[in-house]
Amino acid sequence: MKVGILDILGLPARRPAEFGYRLLITKQFASITPQAVSVWCRRLGHQTFYATYYGVGRPDRQLPADLDVVFIACYTQVSHLAYALATLYRRAGVRTVVGGPHAKAFPVDCLRFFDLVVQECDAELVADILAGQFDPGSIVSAAKPFDDVPAVEERMPEIRSSAFFWGRRRLRLSAVPMLASMGCPYRCDFCIDWNSTYRPLSTDRLDADLRYVSRHLPGALIVFHDPNFAVTFDQVFDVLEAQPPGRRPPYIIESSLTVLRGDRPRRLKETNCAMVAPGVESWTDYSNKAGVGRAGGVAKVDRVADHFAVLAENVPYLQANFIFGLDTDQGDEPVELTKRFMDRTPFVYPTINIPVPFGGTPLHEELAAAGRILAGMPFIFYYAPYLVTTLKHYDPVTYYEKLIELYAYAASPQMLRRRLQTSSHRAIGYVHRARTASFRADIASFRQILGMLRSDRRFLAFHEGRTATLPEFYRRVGDRMLGRYAELLSIADRTPDLSPADPGRHHLPIGKS
Repeated sequence: MKVGILDILGLPARRPAEFGYRLLITKQFASITPQAVSVWCRRLGHQTFYATYYGVGRPDRQLPADLDVVFIACYTQVSHLAYALATLYRRAGVRTVVGGPHAKAFPVDCLRFFDLVVQECDAELVADILAGQFDPGSIVSAAKPFDDVPAVEERMPEIRSSAFFWGRRRLRLSAVPMLASMGCPYRCDFCIDWNSTYRPLSTDRLDADLRYVSRHLPGALIVFHDPNFAVTFDQVFDVLEAQPPGRRPPYIIESSLTVLRGDRPRRLKETNCAMVAPGVESWTDYSNKAGVGRAGGVAKVDRVADHFAVLAENVPYLQANFIFGLDTDQGDEPVELTKRFMDRTPFVYPTINIPVPFGGTPLHEELAAAGRILAGMPFIFYYAPYLVTTLKHYDPVTYYEKLIELYAYAASPQMLRRRLQTSSHRAIGYVHRARTASFRADIASFRQILGMLRSDRRFLAFHEGRTATLPEFYRRVGDRMLGRYAELLSIADRTPDLSPADPGRHHLPIGKS
């Protein structure tokens, strides 16, 4: 059989700046599971074609046209592009399969466009799909997420395709995706991994992958895709520290401050950690991840800032992840506390996220039950700068005003100067400038939305949940984002079906464990 695997990483670039970002940065966001699917198909003897689409070129031309089966992986923001491509493939008689974060979050909506929707996946399930074991219109799943991640060496055809330029040339930005664990021990209500089981993966495989990278791809940047890296810290770092000091590849991780305590920041430095992105999330909630006990408010800010200061002595680049607009946020306090954090830690770049209710999460269930999800909002807007829910303590106008205040503080000339003064790495200085420019572009988008909230009563009514009629603004922007593929999806196609999967109606066969 001819089998295609397409990992969709971004929407089509529309401006020169977007083109450059997609080419240099988005290209490196390739996921591990699509690469694993490609390896499993190749092991079965199928003629296998793997590609990523990162916003440059024609996504419908990344794979051969005469496939028998196509697997498409996507996250929610790019799901409409996946739907459009599935429409084209089905017209050509290709069996279509979707997986990834969006399929897990909104499987019922995916069934409108794909023959099969995959939630959890493993090699045996992929073999059953290719053998035609499941009827079209099914949501299928392995009994549990796979643990046997194909080695870097076996994934090299996919890594060359996704991370190298023209499939041959490796640049300093070229990233090798790896995993040391699956799942997460925390139960954050907004996260699609909220109910996953944390499972360390084989340390022998981790050791072999590190040695392969250091020998065959010296200096290559490893990006660990673990939701929370090194929860079993000593077990993982015994492997990292076993690598020869002069041959330890640089690596990027997401982890929690609870994990990165004591002398562990020093061990990050000694093993060549290039970047850490802990999730702080909120000054009033999720404190178990921050390692501050029950502390909140100013006390939490100061303790978290002190912890980041220790990390900054050992790791070149730090990012802190926040969500603004949670039900625990109200008034000026979240804004002022985040400003205080930025003042104390100019060496940390903040990401400030808008709450997004991904299907299957407790947040989604709570907001859906309360009628607080804007049900008519297309999935293509499930990311900043767009608000897809009504907030508990902020009306839309006030929320965008405060969001602009936060972003303007983070992107101010004074803050940029302080960031540059705290960095001794020229490359990090370039990153600070680029991210500041991105924040300023976001501010322009926030101001555009704020202007319409103030001047257009129907637009405001939609965002207050008083009407389900989608404003024309979102129809135009959605068309622009999809470009030539917009004509493949009607207005009804873009209106999401947020209902959960019903085993009696949607046939949920479970793969073997």
